[in-house]
Amino acid sequence: MVLMGFLRIKSIFDVVYRTYSTKMTRFLNVAEKNDAAKNIAAILSRGNSNRREGLSPYNKIYEFEGNVFGQQAHMVMTSVSGHLLNYAFTSTYKNWQGCNPVVLFEAPVVKICLPDYEKIKKTLEREIRSCQGLIIWTDCDREGENIGFEVIKVCSDIKPNLRIYRAKFSEITGPSVFRALSNLCQPDKNVSDAVDVRQELDLRTGAAFTRLQTLRLQKVFPQKLSDKLISYGSCQFPTLGFVVDRYQQIEKFIPEPFWKIKMNHRVKDLTTEFTWKRDRLFDKNSVEAILDICKENPQAKVESVESKQKSKWRPVPLDTVEMEKAASRKLRMNAKEAMKIAEKLYTKGFISYPRTETNIFPKELNLTNLVEMQREDQRWGLFATRIMNEGGPSPRQGKKTDQAHPPIHPIKYTNTLTGNEQKLYEFVVRHFLACVHKDAQGFETAVNVDIADEKFTAKGLIILEKNYLDVYIYEKWNGKEINNYAEGDTFMPTLLDMVESTTGPPKLLTEADLIALMEKHGIGTDATHAEHIDTIKQREYVGLHENVYFVPGTLGMGLVEGYNNIGLEVSLAKPNLRADFENDLKLICEGRKNAEVVRADQIRKYKAVFQTVAEKMRLIDDSLASRLDDRPQTVPEQDLTGRDEHAPVLKCPKCGSDMVLRSKKTGGGKFMACTGYPACKNVVWFPACVENARVTDEACQQCGPGVKKVKFNFKPNPFPGDPNPNTICIAGCDFIVCQTLDINISNVRRENQQNNTRLNNTTTTARAPTSNLNSWLNNSTAGGSGRANGNNSNATVTSNSYQPQSNGWASTSRQSSETTTNRPPPATRVVQNADPSDIVCNCNLQAVLLTVRKDGPNQGRQFYKCPNGACSFFLWFGDDGGGDGPSSANEDSTPKCNCHLPAQQKTVQKEGPNKGRQFYGCSKPMGQGCNFFKWCDEVSFFFKKSPLNSKIQKTGYTVKRKNIFPKIKKKYALEVLYIFCDTPLVTHLCSVST
Repeated sequence: MVLMGFLRIKSIFDVVYRTYSTKMTRFLNVAEKNDAAKNIAAILSRGNSNRREGLSPYNKIYEFEGNVFGQQAHMVMTSVSGHLLNYAFTSTYKNWQGCNPVVLFEAPVVKICLPDYEKIKKTLEREIRSCQGLIIWTDCDREGENIGFEVIKVCSDIKPNLRIYRAKFSEITGPSVFRALSNLCQPDKNVSDAVDVRQELDLRTGAAFTRLQTLRLQKVFPQKLSDKLISYGSCQFPTLGFVVDRYQQIEKFIPEPFWKIKMNHRVKDLTTEFTWKRDRLFDKNSVEAILDICKENPQAKVESVESKQKSKWRPVPLDTVEMEKAASRKLRMNAKEAMKIAEKLYTKGFISYPRTETNIFPKELNLTNLVEMQREDQRWGLFATRIMNEGGPSPRQGKKTDQAHPPIHPIKYTNTLTGNEQKLYEFVVRHFLACVHKDAQGFETAVNVDIADEKFTAKGLIILEKNYLDVYIYEKWNGKEINNYAEGDTFMPTLLDMVESTTGPPKLLTEADLIALMEKHGIGTDATHAEHIDTIKQREYVGLHENVYFVPGTLGMGLVEGYNNIGLEVSLAKPNLRADFENDLKLICEGRKNAEVVRADQIRKYKAVFQTVAEKMRLIDDSLASRLDDRPQTVPEQDLTGRDEHAPVLKCPKCGSDMVLRSKKTGGGKFMACTGYPACKNVVWFPACVENARVTDEACQQCGPGVKKVKFNFKPNPFPGDPNPNTICIAGCDFIVCQTLDINISNVRRENQQNNTRLNNTTTTARAPTSNLNSWLNNSTAGGSGRANGNNSNATVTSNSYQPQSNGWASTSRQSSETTTNRPPPATRVVQNADPSDIVCNCNLQAVLLTVRKDGPNQGRQFYKCPNGACSFFLWFGDDGGGDGPSSANEDSTPKCNCHLPAQQKTVQKEGPNKGRQFYGCSKPMGQGCNFFKWCDEVSFFFKKSPLNSKIQKTGYTVKRKNIFPKIKKKYALEVLYIFCDTPLVTHLCSVST
């Protein structure tokens, strides 16, 4: 009961507290990890924050009052757990077997929240509702900036008018955190864009190459690789390439013998070793001859004794790469583990931010305080005191800075750590104390002697002051004692002989060596080196010899050799391609390159490489066969890389996503669907005669490069006389194709999209005899388009695909809910026996008759055009029909198509009301012609200006309201009038309607 009462009181207090706090501005503060949020909240609240649970059990919420821009504010501090959103392909492209990997370079990608992070996302959405501002406290590097923009996206979707700020800091200490809050700035979109480009390219290239390799090689080598994921990464493979290159150097190395002269001089118990100035020779006879000469007169004479001060330099301040290398070499800790521990030490407030390229301490950093706090330690406290007693810290500066973070250094003393955390913290402290003290000092003596004109040298070293070496236990500097010599002294050598040895191969790479190569060649960043190395180990592309040296596995070796054998201008196993990309990312961050330009350019480069690799994969098969000691299996090519279905055909006119070919789940057959499903359900079903369909790389010349032609296999062929299979465009530019395949134009083309279809280039109206008008109306057939209102009639006009040429009435008679595109009559259309006053332009004004004055084949020819130049109306006067224009009503000759060739007479074969009806089409093969179309029984006309024009407008409106033709849909009434506009019937209808 007491507990229940306490909980009730606490609940009431929380409500009162939050109600009071809403009177002041509320800021949602978001850190990158929970530990960072906890420590920052503790600093800003001076230990007085109230903790409550978020929807995620791992990301707590801390509330306190703070000062923002000089005013009291209520602060709500929470965190994410790294990246909140990740790039992914839409569901259509997630099935490995569903598409050819090459389409992944252009497939749509979206940023989604993974299920594990949904609760974090919902916490942000809930908390931001009561806040007026958002402060980003993520890590101040590229990834942190991008994570910040992910938080901004989630919060802005809920509250678009948020005030958004960025806190910049390099360590979680009181001065640093309060300084960041006092100097809030705007997030850097350029830096975030660079990460977006990198993430997207890594997804596309990684997915495409991984699927290509895995799908193929699992089937080609089923005994060895059937259960292997053979992944690719644009940083993975160059990293693997370094290991393979070194191993190949060792494999190909041929030892070579060499000889040299060894000489020493022993006095009492001290032996001084001399080195031959020639070092070594690869000719044994020459060395023997020189040795014989020396032995004839073996007395050595001291020519000079040189003594000088010698220094061993202290290290420069610590950056990320040097920390990773030192952890590998000196702490026996791999780079990934070292980075993970360093991040923990940072979030706990023990060291500064561990991801930095800087090795120069900024002037404003108080090094004295940092040294002072280490004086209490029993291991290095005396050394810290010594630094202070000898003039204070005086660091040796490096040459690199990222203008973002200082070098890694301790910011708080602790003696509570254990294990690897303690080892890494100790290294950071000792490195810091070493770099701010003095170089080690010594005295070096060099003795140069001569024996029969052959020169020998001995060097001795006396250590005078160890200085930084007293604390930096990871390096040694040993003195070397030699005998005392003076210039002019002579002595007889104790040993003078020839020794034989052989050259040795280079050593295998250690992790430190590998990181150094990655940094040198620009592969990855200081923050990602460890991840890439760990990945190639996990994939078993490499292994470790003696747990230190990298050795390529048979799979890794075969892959790299195969890629090198392909003969690419830049091999994927070499660093050049990725290094160029990393450089572009830096330029994006600096605002010197546009992210979209880099994205498009890099996708183009990698796609071109992918296509070359896909064509020459057999070279990789051969390399792997040799390394795996296995015989490659013969597998049909179409089974090796997935289907070609998801190559985009065109853009969906409804949502803008790609439309791709798909296979029906049951019964076979093909259809085309939008990749925006389920948000967009646009689909085009193909008839049963389509046996197979495949997207080609050929773009439609009329529709543009964004529309690809499709290669169809038909059974039976619905296009008599045309080839089968047939490569055609289905985007609406070919009326016969759309009509025959029952393609609704609105599903493949926007209504207001520029369209060069036959319907727009010619007047393709079916002339029906007036005596048979009723039966014609009952059948609802008119020349022109595909399906209408579910009717499979091949020639029913639909408003989506049919635009009357005479714009004087078309736009006014359609209601505002329909968008019309006014197109001028084609330039080749002619007028015969027409009175000039009968010709009107698209503005419904009387056209003017002009004459061509310009030199050329048309000089002197007359033509009509708009009197005001307001429309693009154009009409030749006084020539034969041809081109796009309709033939005269009295014309007996065969019409010409748009190619100016005699049209070919064909017959409709498809079932429907037009079966058996004849029409004219271009005589060229389908896909190569001009898309000319004309019914053989059609009667041509041209539209004249007359009182009938206004009657038609009025009639069209009346027909829509009163529906004079009950058997025809209202929206087709206007087209029906247009078809009969040169007959007495229209006059009759107009008189009836008025």
